[in-house]
Amino acid sequence: MSTQSSVHIYAGEEIARYGFGNDHPFGPDRFNAFWREFTRRGLQHQVQVNVPKLADQAAIELFHTANYIAKVKTMSQTGTGYLDGGDTPCFPDAYQTTAYVVGSVLDGIDKIFRGAAQRVFVPIAGLHHARRDSAAGFCIFNDCGIAIEALRIQYGIQRVAYVDIDAHHGDGVFYAFEEDPDLIFADLHEDGNYLYPGTGARSETGKGAAKGSKLNIPMAPNAGDQTFFSAWATAEAFIEQAKPEFIILQCGADSVAGDPLTHLNYSAKAHAHAAKSLTHIADTYCNGRMIAVGGGGYNRDNLAQAWCNVVEAMIP
Repeated sequence: MSTQSSVHIYAGEEIARYGFGNDHPFGPDRFNAFWREFTRRGLQHQVQVNVPKLADQAAIELFHTANYIAKVKTMSQTGTGYLDGGDTPCFPDAYQTTAYVVGSVLDGIDKIFRGAAQRVFVPIAGLHHARRDSAAGFCIFNDCGIAIEALRIQYGIQRVAYVDIDAHHGDGVFYAFEEDPDLIFADLHEDGNYLYPGTGARSETGKGAAKGSKLNIPMAPNAGDQTFFSAWATAEAFIEQAKPEFIILQCGADSVAGDPLTHLNYSAKAHAHAAKSLTHIADTYCNGRMIAVGGGGYNRDNLAQAWCNVVEAMIP
């Protein structure tokens, strides 16, 4: 497979629209900030750019309850009110927009298994807080959870490594698979004593047969690159020992210094380091199969730099 086509990304207004208004930290301008830096670096000439794809309801139901999906559909008609207790506003066409996020992730996975791509990046995705039956933390449908279920049901992949370097703990994924020994979970996040959602203690390692299959590394506020690289070495060894068949990286950029909602001080080098490390693990154990999803990040320059670093690290 040529370098030209081995890395695919998804770009377009369909996913760019995912956001809660121009005055909201998760605004619809986030994609454009990424795209400006992406084209400035000339990355569009090194990867295959795909248009977003729409997921059908059956795909969303791989993870979410039918009642919750119906609620999102109904509220999307007016685009008013909150989809949860007050963190996640609805917006007009929220159902369709989020279905494009999910569909792009699933299409990327399908391209990987058809041999059209080796690695995939979806910038507006990684909505890791949504629960099976509710929205949470700016996340409407949990594309990561849906991807894990699809990998098992549609492609026969059991051992999936979900790796999350967003400043916020990936609680929607963690608790959905807390008792699943085949979901290898490694999450480096700001200590929940200081940041939403308040979960992800080091002692949370999975339940029952899954005990020991989950790694949570809370990071102290103001932790920088040196602390990250040290913690990453632990995560890397943990993932490698598990010998996964597929890797999902949630590469939220709100862990980079200067984010308005968090208190970590990484540089965008952290994202390059994590992505490059995971490509080596993917090449060793997963036939190269890996998808990265953008996640959070509310300083526009930070997300542009961090996500472009991830794409560059994925290019062979």
